[in-house]
Amino acid sequence: MQRLWSAISCVLLASAAAASSASSQSFENSAIVRTIDLGGSLVHVTTTFAVKALKEAVNVYTITLPEDEIFNTSWLEVKVKGNQHPLTITYSGAPVGSKSHNLDVNLEKPLEAGATINLVLETVQTHATWPWPKQAAQDEDQSLKYETSLFVLSPYNTSVQRTKFKSSSPRILSYTTPEDVQAFTVDNPVSKSGATVTYGPFNNVPSSVNSEFLEQYQQHVVLHYNYDFPVLEVLELKRAAEISHWGANLNIQDDIVLHNAGPQLKGHFSRLQHQSQSFYGRGAPHVLPLFTVQLPPGIRNTYYIDQIGNVSTSRLRAAPSVARGVKNTQNSVMELKPRYPIMGGWNYTYTLGWDAPLGDSGSYDSKTGKYLVSVPVMTEIPGAVVNNAEVSIILPEGATDVDYVTPFPALSNEISTHVTYLDTIGRPMVTFKYKNLTNKHAKPIYISYRVPISAHLRKPMAVTTALLTLFTFAMVARRVDLTIHKMPTRKM
Repeated sequence: MQRLWSAISCVLLASAAAASSASSQSFENSAIVRTIDLGGSLVHVTTTFAVKALKEAVNVYTITLPEDEIFNTSWLEVKVKGNQHPLTITYSGAPVGSKSHNLDVNLEKPLEAGATINLVLETVQTHATWPWPKQAAQDEDQSLKYETSLFVLSPYNTSVQRTKFKSSSPRILSYTTPEDVQAFTVDNPVSKSGATVTYGPFNNVPSSVNSEFLEQYQQHVVLHYNYDFPVLEVLELKRAAEISHWGANLNIQDDIVLHNAGPQLKGHFSRLQHQSQSFYGRGAPHVLPLFTVQLPPGIRNTYYIDQIGNVSTSRLRAAPSVARGVKNTQNSVMELKPRYPIMGGWNYTYTLGWDAPLGDSGSYDSKTGKYLVSVPVMTEIPGAVVNNAEVSIILPEGATDVDYVTPFPALSNEISTHVTYLDTIGRPMVTFKYKNLTNKHAKPIYISYRVPISAHLRKPMAVTTALLTLFTFAMVARRVDLTIHKMPTRKM
């Protein structure tokens, strides 16, 4: 469960037991539609609940998720359909006798009996797919498998529900046909149309969180489908953001270990075959020759290096800086081409860094005397999940009253001291650790602090002292006679 709560994007109030749990008689589901967008490292799931209140003044709706789905969920959000503001969620424990977990959704206002509302649950699952077969030759296709529950669990009676699987390719190799579901449908329980596989509709589904329903009707379905893009994982991300007031600069450096989680390469790698495939535009889908990332506007001094040295096979299209308060509509785009194509099962370690004007992400409040700077948690690599992330924000030397606001809870956070050149007391460094980050987590951390005037003068004083010490040492050394024995002066 720690995995979900560390990555949840909305306001999540954890509690050991719910103060008040919605009764199964409080609501009924007119319809449930679950749409699963099959991907690689990330699977996006959208579930819409058409809800009808059966009692007066009910304001807590309960959503139930299976235990295996909870384990794979890294991001979760519930909204009223058509509304952009997420609702508050409270974890309310697990129903007795079922391997599932309840989430209580607090509605903005109580519903009267007979009132209806549409709730949209969005989740992002990570590590939910696996390559099958597990190995593929350099010129073979890539296919993945995904497994989930047939029925959407709910503590309420449901009039009708269906599940749709959408693939980026119509080449769906196989899918499970449910058994013993005649109580809920008289038609074929599964159908395929193009790149979409639909399970249902299933009619008059009772409350499904009890052990009797789970043992008799609940079953797992597996889809086997072609996937035409590399399956990417960032095994480790270490981001260091250094704030400099003297240079009015924000330096960000990412140390990344990138992993291709697709089918492992069968046999040996052939450079000739790879170049031939690239020339004719027939590259294997499980091979990563290059990728692009979106960076902030106004960046400069960009560098891209790996364990060998500078990588010149990259291209940057920098966007101009955006004035504070103006919505950014254009990002800098950098195309990264590794030294070698990354095959299935291979890793690639590299460093990407840049400088940005501090004024683009920072401000000063004269009333409180505090600086406020925003630092993104991560830079998204399209389609990739970040398994482990460590974000360190290095403040100016002498900064005090450090405070921060994170977009979602971190696994851990700590304040330490970072010492670098010409520092006297070191710089405060705030470090956050995360797991299983997705594109939904690419949001900023806001950090505020004070820098006294004496701290501003600390750096030039340190430089002056260092230069004065060096100058004094040079003068003294110039006057020291290091001759071992002086030759006597011959008189004429």
